[in-house]
Amino acid sequence: MAQNIYDDAAFFEGYSQISRSRLGLAGAPEWRDVEAMLPPLKGLNVLDLGCGFGAFPRYAVEQGAARVHGVDLSANMLATARERSGDMPITYEQADLETYEPEAGAFDLVYSALAIHYLADFDRFCAMAARALGPKGGDLVITTEHPIWAARAEPDFRTDPDGTRVFAFYDYGVEGPRRSNWITEGIVKYHRKLSTLIMTMHRHGLMLQAIDEWTATDERIAANPALVDEKTRPQLLLLAAHLAPDTHRT
Repeated sequence: MAQNIYDDAAFFEGYSQISRSRLGLAGAPEWRDVEAMLPPLKGLNVLDLGCGFGAFPRYAVEQGAARVHGVDLSANMLATARERSGDMPITYEQADLETYEPEAGAFDLVYSALAIHYLADFDRFCAMAARALGPKGGDLVITTEHPIWAARAEPDFRTDPDGTRVFAFYDYGVEGPRRSNWITEGIVKYHRKLSTLIMTMHRHGLMLQAIDEWTATDERIAANPALVDEKTRPQLLLLAAHLAPDTHRT
């Protein structure tokens, strides 16, 4: 079972205070670039794996999606998602993405934001996404922690004798679980090489269409100085893939 840190009271309280929790997609600095990777949503059946507070399902409905189904492990997250979604035509389901079985062939787009780095089995995730899209094909859009960020050292920045700040990471080639401290201690996430992520998708017919090792522009840093470290190392990785018709892998 995936680690359910979002139903820990202390973690949930802390997580609820960050900008992307309070403001939804408007509080996610990478959102404009993620949005550019999406297909037109009008008329699509959309599955959000790791839907959190439901920000993307609400956006999809506003863009004309025909059906939106959000899945998350956290009861706390889903309660907030349902409250914020009101009477919007969105269904929510509590499930563990490590074992979840979607309705096969029922969706045109599978979306997952900042969830796969909590999963031990990315191969199974890709197979699940392909099953959800089915023989007719469709699109997969993922955001996750960048492998460089996932392999960061403690502390992640060092200062050289000349005063230059340098980002430090270790054992990039050693994939698997890493423990980190964020809001609370001992959070387990999974480091995978960039090549592993891309080639695992390809094995399931999910062919890469777009990739962004997301960094902040000078314009965005001027508006939000806290993003300055994004010039040194990418914290986030954005991926868009397409499953062509009749290439569904079981």
